Amino acid sequence: MRPSPTRDFVVGLFVLAGLGAVAYLSLQVGGLSYKGPGGLRLTAAFDQIGGLKARSPVVVSGVKVGQVTRIDLDDGLRARVTLEVDGRLKLPVDTSAAIRTAGLLGDQFVALEPGAEDELLKDGDPIDRTENAISVEGLISKFVTDGGSGAKPGSGSPNGGGGAK
Repeated sequence: MRPSPTRDFVVGLFVLAGLGAVAYLSLQVGGLSYKGPGGLRLTAAFDQIGGLKARSPVVVSGVKVGQVTRIDLDDGLRARVTLEVDGRLKLPVDTSAAIRTAGLLGDQFVALEPGAEDELLKDGDPIDRTENAISVEGLISKFVTDGGSGAKPGSGSPNGGGGAK
Protein backbone atom coordinates (compact mmCIF):
# COMPACT_ATOMS: atom_id res chain seq x y z
CA MET A 1 0.00 0.00 0.00
CA ARG A 2 1.34 3.41 -0.90
CA PRO A 3 1.58 6.22 1.63
CA SER A 4 -1.24 8.73 1.28
CA PRO A 5 -0.94 12.07 3.11
CA THR A 6 -4.66 12.77 2.71
CA ARG A 7 -5.68 9.42 4.21
CA ASP A 8 -3.21 9.88 7.09
CA PHE A 9 -4.60 13.36 7.76
CA VAL A 10 -8.22 12.10 7.82
CA VAL A 11 -7.32 9.21 10.16
CA GLY A 12 -5.47 11.67 12.43
CA LEU A 13 -8.54 13.94 12.57
CA PHE A 14 -10.75 10.94 13.37
CA VAL A 15 -8.46 9.86 16.23
CA LEU A 16 -8.31 13.43 17.54
CA ALA A 17 -12.13 13.69 17.48
CA GLY A 18 -12.37 10.38 19.36
CA LEU A 19 -9.94 11.56 22.05
CA GLY A 20 -11.90 14.81 22.39
CA ALA A 21 -15.14 12.85 22.84
CA VAL A 22 -13.57 10.61 25.51
CA ALA A 23 -12.22 13.68 27.37
CA TYR A 24 -15.65 15.38 27.25
CA LEU A 25 -17.45 12.28 28.54
CA SER A 26 -14.87 11.85 31.32
CA LEU A 27 -15.49 15.41 32.51
CA GLN A 28 -19.27 14.95 32.38
CA VAL A 29 -19.22 11.69 34.34
CA GLY A 30 -16.74 13.14 36.84
CA GLY A 31 -19.04 16.11 37.45
CA LEU A 32 -16.41 18.71 36.58
CA SER A 33 -17.47 21.76 34.66
CA TYR A 34 -16.81 25.45 34.44
CA LYS A 35 -19.84 27.57 35.21
CA GLY A 36 -18.23 30.98 35.12
CA PRO A 37 -18.09 33.13 38.24
CA GLY A 38 -18.92 31.37 41.50
CA GLY A 39 -22.48 30.94 42.62
CA LEU A 40 -24.27 31.49 45.88
CA ARG A 41 -22.81 29.39 48.72
CA LEU A 42 -25.29 28.32 51.39
CA THR A 43 -25.07 25.92 54.33
CA ALA A 44 -27.66 23.63 55.87
CA ALA A 45 -27.38 21.43 58.99
CA PHE A 46 -28.95 17.97 59.08
CA ASP A 47 -29.16 15.25 61.74
CA GLN A 48 -29.11 12.50 59.09
CA ILE A 49 -27.84 12.85 55.52
CA GLY A 50 -28.10 9.21 54.46
CA GLY A 51 -26.11 8.61 51.27
CA LEU A 52 -25.75 12.25 50.27
CA LYS A 53 -22.29 13.04 48.93
CA ALA A 54 -20.31 15.87 47.43
CA ARG A 55 -21.41 16.76 43.88
CA SER A 56 -24.97 15.58 44.57
CA PRO A 57 -27.45 17.82 42.77
CA VAL A 58 -29.39 20.67 44.36
CA VAL A 59 -32.82 21.17 42.78
CA VAL A 60 -35.68 23.64 42.93
CA SER A 61 -38.99 22.30 41.56
CA GLY A 62 -37.12 19.41 39.93
CA VAL A 63 -34.68 21.68 38.06
CA LYS A 64 -30.97 21.35 38.89
CA VAL A 65 -29.71 24.71 40.16
CA GLY A 66 -26.45 23.67 41.84
CA GLN A 67 -24.59 20.97 43.70
CA VAL A 68 -23.33 19.92 47.11
CA THR A 69 -19.73 21.10 47.42
CA ARG A 70 -18.79 19.92 50.90
CA ILE A 71 -20.07 17.83 53.83
CA ASP A 72 -18.55 18.06 57.31
CA LEU A 73 -19.55 18.15 60.98
CA ASP A 74 -20.46 21.34 62.81
CA ASP A 75 -19.76 22.07 66.50
CA GLY A 76 -22.98 20.31 67.56
CA LEU A 77 -21.96 17.13 65.66
CA ARG A 78 -24.61 17.69 63.01
CA ALA A 79 -23.83 17.22 59.32
CA ARG A 80 -23.16 20.63 57.75
CA VAL A 81 -23.80 20.53 54.02
CA THR A 82 -22.39 23.33 51.86
CA LEU A 83 -24.38 24.02 48.71
CA GLU A 84 -23.41 26.08 45.69
CA VAL A 85 -26.40 27.29 43.69
CA ASP A 86 -26.79 29.56 40.70
CA GLY A 87 -25.93 33.11 41.78
CA ARG A 88 -28.89 34.51 39.80
CA LEU A 89 -31.32 32.54 41.95
CA LYS A 90 -33.32 34.69 44.37
CA LEU A 91 -34.06 32.52 47.42
CA PRO A 92 -36.01 33.96 50.36
CA VAL A 93 -34.58 33.61 53.89
CA ASP A 94 -37.36 31.15 54.83
CA THR A 95 -36.31 28.67 52.14
CA SER A 96 -36.24 25.05 53.34
CA ALA A 97 -33.86 22.25 52.35
CA ALA A 98 -34.76 18.56 52.33
CA ILE A 99 -32.75 15.49 51.38
CA ARG A 100 -34.71 13.40 48.90
CA THR A 101 -34.08 10.17 47.02
CA ALA A 102 -34.49 9.81 43.26
CA GLY A 103 -36.70 6.73 42.96
CA LEU A 104 -36.88 3.96 45.54
CA LEU A 105 -33.18 3.22 45.86
CA GLY A 106 -31.69 6.00 43.74
CA ASP A 107 -29.14 8.69 44.44
CA GLN A 108 -29.91 11.37 46.98
CA PHE A 109 -30.15 15.09 46.30
CA VAL A 110 -31.03 18.30 48.13
CA ALA A 111 -34.40 19.81 47.26
CA LEU A 112 -34.87 23.50 48.04
CA GLU A 113 -38.37 24.84 48.64
CA PRO A 114 -38.45 28.65 48.38
CA GLY A 115 -40.38 30.51 51.06
CA ALA A 116 -42.43 33.70 50.87
CA GLU A 117 -40.29 36.29 52.70
CA ASP A 118 -39.12 39.43 50.92
CA GLU A 119 -35.60 39.27 52.36
CA LEU A 120 -33.23 37.10 50.30
CA LEU A 121 -30.45 34.69 51.27
CA LYS A 122 -26.94 36.05 50.75
CA ASP A 123 -23.67 34.28 50.08
CA GLY A 124 -22.63 32.26 53.16
CA ASP A 125 -26.07 32.33 54.83
CA PRO A 126 -27.41 29.20 56.55
CA ILE A 127 -30.70 27.56 55.62
CA ASP A 128 -32.47 27.16 58.96
CA ARG A 129 -35.37 24.92 57.91
CA THR A 130 -34.12 21.44 57.03
CA GLU A 131 -35.61 17.97 56.66
CA ASN A 132 -33.40 14.92 57.22
CA ALA A 133 -32.95 12.02 54.84
CA ILE A 134 -35.32 9.11 55.29
CA SER A 135 -33.46 5.96 56.27
CA VAL A 136 -34.82 3.00 54.30
CA GLU A 137 -33.07 0.63 56.71
CA GLY A 138 -34.77 2.35 59.65
CA LEU A 139 -38.19 2.03 58.02
CA ILE A 140 -37.66 -1.67 57.26
CA SER A 141 -36.38 -2.31 60.78
CA LYS A 142 -39.40 -0.56 62.28
CA PHE A 143 -41.74 -2.55 60.05
CA VAL A 144 -40.09 -5.86 61.02
CA THR A 145 -40.04 -4.98 64.73
CA ASP A 146 -43.70 -3.99 64.75
CA GLY A 147 -44.57 -7.04 62.69
CA GLY A 148 -46.34 -4.83 60.20
CA SER A 149 -49.60 -5.30 62.13
CA GLY A 150 -49.98 -1.69 63.13
CA ALA A 151 -50.90 -2.84 66.64
CA LYS A 152 -49.26 -1.00 69.48
CA PRO A 153 -47.23 -3.01 72.00
CA GLY A 154 -49.25 -4.03 75.01
CA SER A 155 -52.59 -3.56 73.28
CA GLY A 156 -53.59 -7.16 73.77
CA SER A 157 -53.92 -10.07 71.42
CA PRO A 158 -56.07 -9.70 68.33
CA ASN A 159 -57.59 -13.14 69.09
CA GLY A 160 -59.17 -11.97 72.32
CA GLY A 161 -56.90 -14.22 74.42
CA GLY A 162 -56.67 -11.66 77.21
CA GLY A 163 -60.41 -11.12 77.68
CA ALA A 164 -62.91 -12.71 80.12
CA LYS A 165 -64.54 -16.04 79.26
